[in-house]
Amino acid sequence: MRNLIISLCAVLFGLIGGGVLMAVTGHDPFEGYKFLFQGGLKNSQRLGDTLATGTPLIFTGLSVAFAFRTGLFNIGAAGQMLFGGFCATVIGLNVDTSRPLLLLMMIVAALLGGAVWAFIPGLLKARFNVHEVVSTIMMNWIAYWTIYYAVPAYLKAESVETESRLLPDKATLKSTFLSDMFGGSYINMGLYVAVIAVIIIAFIINKTTLGYELKAVGYNRHSAEYAGIKVNRSIITSMLISGALAGLGGMAQFAGNGANIQIGVLPTQGYDGIAVALLGANSPLGVLISALFFGLLYSGRGFMNAMTDIPPEIADSIIAIIIYFAATSVLMDRLITRIVNRRRAATGGAGTSGPVSGKENA
Repeated sequence: MRNLIISLCAVLFGLIGGGVLMAVTGHDPFEGYKFLFQGGLKNSQRLGDTLATGTPLIFTGLSVAFAFRTGLFNIGAAGQMLFGGFCATVIGLNVDTSRPLLLLMMIVAALLGGAVWAFIPGLLKARFNVHEVVSTIMMNWIAYWTIYYAVPAYLKAESVETESRLLPDKATLKSTFLSDMFGGSYINMGLYVAVIAVIIIAFIINKTTLGYELKAVGYNRHSAEYAGIKVNRSIITSMLISGALAGLGGMAQFAGNGANIQIGVLPTQGYDGIAVALLGANSPLGVLISALFFGLLYSGRGFMNAMTDIPPEIADSIIAIIIYFAATSVLMDRLITRIVNRRRAATGGAGTSGPVSGKENA
């Protein structure tokens, strides 16, 4: 409940900050927000586009959140997403089989691609204590330049050198049924995969011995080692799972929202996943809701700009303010604790007027 309050406060403060920016720049905040939310929810097509925009963010948010819960700071979701999407694209362009089997092969390829790209930082962390922030950032740029070379060399489109050939329809996550249901939007089956991933990760974290061990390592590495948990193996396992989730995000982006992969672009969804995880309090359900909220903001900012003269950068500023307040969750938690303690002291009489201790959420 406390994490929910903190997340809602972060959203509220972000919206207030965005409204102040609109007012300071001479725009009507109420009109701006009206068109911002209409842009993502006005009709079934825009709702479908919002869900599609949020789908890759679910995967990258889960990736970052899972690493956070196990004491790791995975900044490499962008590179893992890029390489996982590349591996899925390679399978989609070169394997000719039935659609269900082909999509299953692409999902496995995306999982393995993202996991492999996260394995190296995990190994470096476990064996040599190399900080994962440094190694994952380096792996982002290695992925960037690997794709920059590999796509024109092996997957180049006939007329455009900066992108791969288009995937055939059977090698994409696109669904005519879903698209028609949502008024012709680009929603796709990646949303189904994302919801399944949320359920699986929630089960792993909360209901399995593996999840308990990974969280124990995240809380206190030395205590976990003293308790008999294999810390190095847990670190590598955590990074593998985190990378695999980001790799699925690459497939959702390049074979779901799109139909090919371009060079010279490091997916912003990888970095946005950090914000999604923070706002979602690193819980799978929170990540799902947070990702769809960010999808709404990203989907609606263009409509806001088209219907008013409010620049789309205002929406980016709102997102940035929300991230800022979500990142200061510790301070907000302390503030909430102080308010609760004062209310207890005021209503509980002298017997309960002393300070009430509570565990702070990191």
